[in-house]
Amino acid sequence: MTRPRDAAIVRSHGRSTPTALHLRNGIAFDEWLDVGRRISVIASASGWWLGDWLVYGQRSYRERYRAALEATPLDYQTLRNYAWVARRFERSRRRAGLSFQHHAEVAALDEADQDIWLQRAERLSWSRNELRRRLGAARRRELGAADEETIVVVRMQVPAPRERRWREAASAANQDLGDWLASAADDAVVAVLGPELRV
Repeated sequence: MTRPRDAAIVRSHGRSTPTALHLRNGIAFDEWLDVGRRISVIASASGWWLGDWLVYGQRSYRERYRAALEATPLDYQTLRNYAWVARRFERSRRRAGLSFQHHAEVAALDEADQDIWLQRAERLSWSRNELRRRLGAARRRELGAADEETIVVVRMQVPAPRERRWREAASAANQDLGDWLASAADDAVVAVLGPELRV
């Protein structure tokens, strides 16, 4: 759980701007490690904070809500996604041991399934990517043999340098190229059409 003190401790070790953290020279290793932990807590909490801020604003300032959104540097779809995830999880159901992104991965599921998948991710220390991979595998299993005729093969031609960049990105995400491309395409669908359409 983040505390006001987290930001103060980070500031006491340097100066932050919207694009950089300038740490002062001579910070001991333990202090440096503590700063990183506190930044991680703040970063993870910021998705929830933005989501809750948006839900409050939509409820309280309907006519001025859209204008307020334009005051933030984030695009409307990103903000909409934050609010959607925040609405899908009551505060009491949010797991501090998992990131906002973990919750976003399961937000489209019903509450019981959300809780099952988040419990697994927390207990087994899954990254967000691992949770996504496991969810995808479970969905493919659910399709089963009866639905195999609905599976389609998509082929495309791309320049070799592009394909190499894709393979590098997939490798960095610990995914095979097909799973990585499917995840990237699913993210693009959410960005364009909304999170409720996540496959």
